[in-house]
Amino acid sequence: MNEAPKPALEPQAVMDAAAKLRTLLLEVKKVIVGQDLMLERMLVALLARGHILIEGVPGLAKTLAIKTMAEAIGASFKRIQFTPDLVPADLVGTRIYNPKEASFEVELGPIFANLILADEINRAPAKIQSALLEAMQERQVTIGHQTFKLPDPFLVLATQNPIESEGTYFLPEAQVDRFMFKVWIDYPAFYEEMTVVDRVSTRFEPVQEVLTGDELRHLQAMADRVHVHQAVTEYAVRLARATRDPGEVGLSNLKKYISFGASPRASVNLILGAKALAIVRGREYALPEDVRDLAPEVLRHRIILSYEALADEVKLEEVVQKIIAATPLPKVHIGDPYRDTRPPAEHPSA
Repeated sequence: MNEAPKPALEPQAVMDAAAKLRTLLLEVKKVIVGQDLMLERMLVALLARGHILIEGVPGLAKTLAIKTMAEAIGASFKRIQFTPDLVPADLVGTRIYNPKEASFEVELGPIFANLILADEINRAPAKIQSALLEAMQERQVTIGHQTFKLPDPFLVLATQNPIESEGTYFLPEAQVDRFMFKVWIDYPAFYEEMTVVDRVSTRFEPVQEVLTGDELRHLQAMADRVHVHQAVTEYAVRLARATRDPGEVGLSNLKKYISFGASPRASVNLILGAKALAIVRGREYALPEDVRDLAPEVLRHRIILSYEALADEVKLEEVVQKIIAATPLPKVHIGDPYRDTRPPAEHPSA
């Protein structure tokens, strides 16, 4: 049987949800200075049930940001420092023999928390990456012959240090693809750094819990019901396809620089992220601009440049920006019937 269509979201309910999320951001920003993009992407990932990979030099408050977010939503938080000698049991848990009962008992690992900070994720070997991959994708872990569900909500925020490669491992492409976003963060501006110094030299204002786990799950359900016009979905698919064949958007000269483009998971994450961003921005419908704004974070870790790109010193970010700029943004009027926005030459009947 077909499921009954979900009722449309009430505009006032969405505006109330957006106000609640703004309150959450303000609470987090009592501690975190700047890093607005990272904080917004964390919110979007929470609503869309995604995971984030953050790359930046040490000391940019990556750990503090997710810890503060966890405190503000009353969620459990665990930090796992990844090292080359880590084993899967250190992450997911293990079976321990109880001599009194003459049986094995399961001791659950630190992965069983709502928010997980996987610090320097590229320092862990393949077995750890495999265990983390199951947790991220299936939201469960397997210990022995038993499978355990992870808490809901569940978000992995992983960090990488871009300035040090000694003792690190390349992340498997299958795992990188599971991250909804890859966010690059840079040093703060002058006055932001002044504020950081002032705050650290005194005492942080205590962070209050402004969102409960039940409220977060309700917001996630609202994000699921956000209306997405067919033209918005088409735009997301065109962006992802353009990374595989830039010639589709008139950038044939880039084709030699791309070995592999984004998978269909990129198209899916563009839409899921756009629906969550619409809630953050107080709308019950997604716009093409939502997809465009999220595109750099969704696409950059799903494109693999060729050796020719390295030889010509072509930067990944330049390729991503050119593809986004060349992909036409459709004009969507909410309430209008779907109209094919492609040029006449691209219509099937042409």
